[in-house]
Amino acid sequence: AGASSLFSVLTSKAVVKRERLKDVVRGCRYRINNILDHKYRPRPVHEILKSANEMIDVEMEYSFLEKNCEHFVTKLRYDKAECGQVKDVILSLFITIVGVAAVSSIGVLRSALKRQKQ
Repeated sequence: AGASSLFSVLTSKAVVKRERLKDVVRGCRYRINNILDHKYRPRPVHEILKSANEMIDVEMEYSFLEKNCEHFVTKLRYDKAECGQVKDVILSLFITIVGVAAVSSIGVLRSALKRQKQ
């Protein structure tokens, strides 16, 4: 799981595999996160399993922003591909950019005021 999962992040293709959760997490902590259950109705379990089994060994496009593992499982569970991780990364990046811009603006403003006083 580890090497093949890492490789899929570095390419634009990934292959769907069926693996035991304990083999994938390799002793790391994990939790099952059905956070979108309040927003969407989950599909029946037999439909989720049928769709998942049909995808085994299928090569798919992979993109961190648009087609990652979380998109894949939310599409299976809710029939809607969503990813909170990507939203969190984009929000963090936006906040960082705004923060850097604000600090830079304050620095430029201080320099201008200092020169004006001289």
